[in-house]
Amino acid sequence: MKSIRKIKYLASTFAVVAASTVAVAVMNHANHATQVGKVVLKEAGTDPFATIQEVISTLEANPNTNWEKINIEALRQHLVEMEDMTLNVNVSQHPIDKGFKAVVTPTTKRAKKSLTAVLSAHPAQMRAETNWQMQVENNNGIFTLAVTSDNPKEVAKIRGLGYIGIMAYGLHHQQHHWAMASGNHPHAQHNMRH
Repeated sequence: MKSIRKIKYLASTFAVVAASTVAVAVMNHANHATQVGKVVLKEAGTDPFATIQEVISTLEANPNTNWEKINIEALRQHLVEMEDMTLNVNVSQHPIDKGFKAVVTPTTKRAKKSLTAVLSAHPAQMRAETNWQMQVENNNGIFTLAVTSDNPKEVAKIRGLGYIGIMAYGLHHQQHHWAMASGNHPHAQHNMRH
């Protein structure tokens, strides 16, 4: 008799958990449906295919897309740069006063070119988004970055993020990718190719 009661109890508990899971999934789907009309990219990189696929799906969902302005190839080239600066580099870093310093050495010629392009734009973007200071020196293709903050409460965060955390920090990447794919040339002021 006890085992029958135990089985009934477990079955009812499982039914409640399953129903709750379905309810949460339905709520999440409904919430997603309310976002369809907005251009909100989720892929930040560096999975180029997924990012490009998301951009194309978003463009196709908009009947007002002006395909004559679209430039998916420019986005692909930038995603190659992102992959280079993430994977095709050697990084050494250490704390300095108010932040950290990193020496980033590209391991391929293409990575050197990618770092030159990406690091020309990133310091200004970082200052605008976080008020952190980023100084970059290019010494024959070896890049030295110093990232600091005048806010003592943010120094540990900056050091914890380090080189790649600083490069990935914030949500500007998605907006940047959307602008690039839409033909708005967000890097024009930095003399970068795109």
